[in-house]
Amino acid sequence: MKNKIFQSRDLCLRALDTNSERAKNVRGNEGKHADRKSCSNNRSIQRNRKSHFPGTLLRGIGRATAIELAKRGTFVIVNYRGSEAAALETVAEIKSAGGDAVCMAWDVSDYAECEKNIKQIIDTFGRIDILVNNAGITRDDLLMKLSEEDFDAVIAANLKGTFCMLHFVSRQMLRQRSGKIINLASVVGICGNAGQVNYAASKAGVIGMTKSAAKELASRNITVNAVAPGWIETDMTKNLSNAARERMLSAIPLKKPGTAKQVAGVIAFLASEDADYITGQVLQVDGGMLM
Repeated sequence: MKNKIFQSRDLCLRALDTNSERAKNVRGNEGKHADRKSCSNNRSIQRNRKSHFPGTLLRGIGRATAIELAKRGTFVIVNYRGSEAAALETVAEIKSAGGDAVCMAWDVSDYAECEKNIKQIIDTFGRIDILVNNAGITRDDLLMKLSEEDFDAVIAANLKGTFCMLHFVSRQMLRQRSGKIINLASVVGICGNAGQVNYAASKAGVIGMTKSAAKELASRNITVNAVAPGWIETDMTKNLSNAARERMLSAIPLKKPGTAKQVAGVIAFLASEDADYITGQVLQVDGGMLM
């Protein structure tokens, strides 16, 4: 029996409105500001199947996570809100490599939609073993210019979306008395970043939620951890000027950006049996940026 994994992403590993110019790329944009998203919330159900929900982008960390988990025998459910074509492309790539996956569309920040779709997944597949919350957006601006609309949108997608998924998926994991939950945070949620008050607040909230949920769920053999990426190379960061790249690299002891595949590898580790004795932790994938 394969593990079922749900990856929640807009395709991120978070809830992302890819049709909105202001909903600047989830995980791709995080790489720009030192992080990545998703995605997501990309969702994956692993086969063995463990079920896993990751949040993600149809590119970047969310896509890489879905592919990596599928390689390890996980049946993946990819959740998206924006581009169906991108979600189907990820599913097709997984299947072409011998894995298995499906995609489902809904807004992870919508409480009722999460309840309905998680129920449908459980009714269909029977269990959820892994949840990866990777859906998310950024709407950056300086504090004095940041609108209430942009603040609320980022909190809803990044923080409320994580809560909604945790709320309904953890119920099933409690019945199973087992489960792995991995939330996508960011180094920005730890150290802050000028122009990202809303994003930093949402990711700091994800870290606090991770630690609190870990304490609540540990007695039922459910682990809850977070991954905090730093500067992750994306299509967007590849277009930075040489001067901008040098400024960013100067803050990284390893003197290079990370890759979506590297972040996906850490997520897959936390979803594995090798991480059974790890919970309530935030693993930074940042090249030493916040040492």
